[in-house]
Amino acid sequence: METTPLRLLRLKTTPSALFLSPPKLHRPQKALAFPNLRRNDAVKRTPFALSHSSFSPNPIPFKFTASVSQSPFPIINSSLNYSLYRQNDAGFRWSRASRSGVDGNAGLLGPEKVEVAVVLLGWLGGQSKHLKRYVEWCNSRGVDAVTFVVDVKEVLWFDLGHRVEKRVAELAHEVASWVEGGGERWLVFHTFSNTGWFVYGALLEIWKDRPDLIEKIRGCVVDSGAGAPFDPKVWAAGFSTAILKKNSSLAKPAVETKELNASGGAASLSKMQEEEPPAIETMLLMVLEKLFSFILKLPDVDKRLTKVVSVLSTNPPHCPQLYLYSTGDKVVPHQSIESFIAEQRKIGRTVKSFNFGTSPHVDHYRTFPNIYSQELNYFLKECLATTVKQM
Repeated sequence: METTPLRLLRLKTTPSALFLSPPKLHRPQKALAFPNLRRNDAVKRTPFALSHSSFSPNPIPFKFTASVSQSPFPIINSSLNYSLYRQNDAGFRWSRASRSGVDGNAGLLGPEKVEVAVVLLGWLGGQSKHLKRYVEWCNSRGVDAVTFVVDVKEVLWFDLGHRVEKRVAELAHEVASWVEGGGERWLVFHTFSNTGWFVYGALLEIWKDRPDLIEKIRGCVVDSGAGAPFDPKVWAAGFSTAILKKNSSLAKPAVETKELNASGGAASLSKMQEEEPPAIETMLLMVLEKLFSFILKLPDVDKRLTKVVSVLSTNPPHCPQLYLYSTGDKVVPHQSIESFIAEQRKIGRTVKSFNFGTSPHVDHYRTFPNIYSQELNYFLKECLATTVKQM
C-alpha cells in the first residue's frame, strides 16, 4: 500500500473515524526471581536515569508504536494449563488461566475465591500476537486476560471509523457480562500508548451509569500513554510510528541501553544514537502534523476528544494507578505524562510511576523485562489486596 505523504493527503479522514463515541450499554438480564532492586531508595533523576516514584500521578493520551513484536521477553512456564484462546468478531480475545496450574498460592494474584481478569488495550497498529507475552504473564499468575487492539485503517478510513465504536461497545458488553457471570470478579486495565488509554476512557464513558461495574476495577496500568492528548505533534508521531512500524526512527532508542549496574542505578548512556529521521519519515510527520492541526480544531472532534479525556482526567475510578514510561520516549513526551500524574495526585488518586529512562515507546518490557515484571507484580499484589474507596 502506498504510504507517501501525497497518499496520506488523499485519505478520506473524518472526525467520526478518528474518535471513539461510546454508545449506551444496557445492563443485560511462587513468584519469579528478580534483581535485588530496593523500591524505596532515592534515585537521582538525571535526564536518562531509571527512576521510581512511589504512587505518583500524570495523564498520557494516544500512544502509537509496534515495536514489541518478536521480542525476547522472559520465558514463562509453558507447562501451565492455559485454556484455549477465544476470539470474537469484535476483535477481542480471551485467554483463561488455570489457577491450579500456578506453582503454589504464592504465585497467585488476588484472593483465592476471587476471579481476576486483566483487560489489555493495545497500541495503535498493534496485534493480539504482540500482547502474547503480557497475556502469558497474567495467566502464569492465575489471572484471565482479554486483549483488544485497533488497526490503523480502522482509525483513518471513513467507512471503518464506526466499526471501532461498535467493537468498543461489544467489548464493554463482553467484560460486563463476565463480571456479572457469578461469584466475585475483579478487573484490572492495562493500557498501551494513548490509543489504549483512550479506549479505556471510552469504556468508562459507556459504564458511567454503572457504578456496580466501576467499583470492580481494582487497578489501572498505563504504559507509555496519558500524555499530550491535544498535541498534533504527538498524534503525528503516533500515526507515523504505526504506519512505518519498525522502520520508524521514533520506535528506536535514543541511546544505547545496558543492564542496570550493581547498585540498581541508571542505565548506561555511553553511546548516543540520535539520528536524523529519513526524508520520507520527515515528510510524513510534516503532513500528519498539518492534518491533525486542522482535525483537532473541528468542533465535533474537539467535543469527542474532550469528553473522553475529561473522564480519564477528572473522574477516573477510585483505584490505584501505575504509570510506566521513559524519558527516551520519542512519541509521547515524558513531561506530559509526569504532569498528568501530578494532576491525578491532586484529585486524591493513589498513583505509582516508574521511569525506565532509555527504553522506546511501549518497549519497556522488552528492554527491561525483569524490572517491568517486578513493578507489575508489586502493583497488582497491592491493588488486589486493598479495598477500593467507593465514589
